[in-house]
Amino acid sequence: MSDRRKIVLMLVPALIVLGGLFLGGLGIGLARSLNWMPVIGLTEPNLDAYRAVLTDPDFLWSFALSFHIAFTSTLLSLVIAIAAALMIRRTGRGGALVRFLFQLNLTVPHLVGAIGILYLFSQSGSFARLGYQVGLIDRPADFPALVFDPAAIGIILQYVWKEVPFIGVILLAQMQTIGADYESAARSLGATRWQAFRHVLLPMILPGALAASIIVFAFAFGAYEIPALLGQNHPAALPVLAWRSYTDVDLAARPQAMAMAMVIAAMSLVLILAYLRAARGRIGGRR
Repeated sequence: MSDRRKIVLMLVPALIVLGGLFLGGLGIGLARSLNWMPVIGLTEPNLDAYRAVLTDPDFLWSFALSFHIAFTSTLLSLVIAIAAALMIRRTGRGGALVRFLFQLNLTVPHLVGAIGILYLFSQSGSFARLGYQVGLIDRPADFPALVFDPAAIGIILQYVWKEVPFIGVILLAQMQTIGADYESAARSLGATRWQAFRHVLLPMILPGALAASIIVFAFAFGAYEIPALLGQNHPAALPVLAWRSYTDVDLAARPQAMAMAMVIAAMSLVLILAYLRAARGRIGGRR
């Protein structure tokens, strides 16, 4: 028996358990989203919940808000991570310490970071009180609304703070694998530093950057805890809206909650497929 087959056989029990739990939950959620809930008398599957959800202005606003949060935080994280990776890459003595400090918050839970954002950037937080003490604002309530705000700035700040090291570590490892020879060759042929980065290094790290960005986008789009803690009540992020509908005392609202969950799952599936394609392109580029 080959080593690969042995590894597969060793993983089969865990995969059966995990796959059963995941697919079982997904199947139950899909059935309920189709209005199949015999416990409350719904025994004829239909698409009424999806029709109600997709024509509900609250759902559309929540979907747009979640997309804005995920897209903006991913884009900002990617740009900052690329810049940080380039700077860390060029550090000489003390580079190990810089790398350690850069990835220090990777182990910090998102909720801990969210509480930090709340204490620092809310209108009753540390920065508001500091601005009042030094005379920049007349009262702490005059501090700009960066938490519980319509633009979800506090949520985006939290995701950027947390995800920049994640993307940066991936890009830094990729840059170190590539080395500096290609850029040096471009510079020797007359390219500026920016041209060498744009036309040589960036295309080489793009598959890895895209794969990491897809992961960040999928997480930010489907996460519940940070929008629930730092977001406004209305419109709420899509996972928050789905949870509120799911916990409604009226069980007839449960199919719509499951329909929202299926929309989130469908978006995640699309992103997973995009990630696999980007990862395949990354491997192919290495060849």
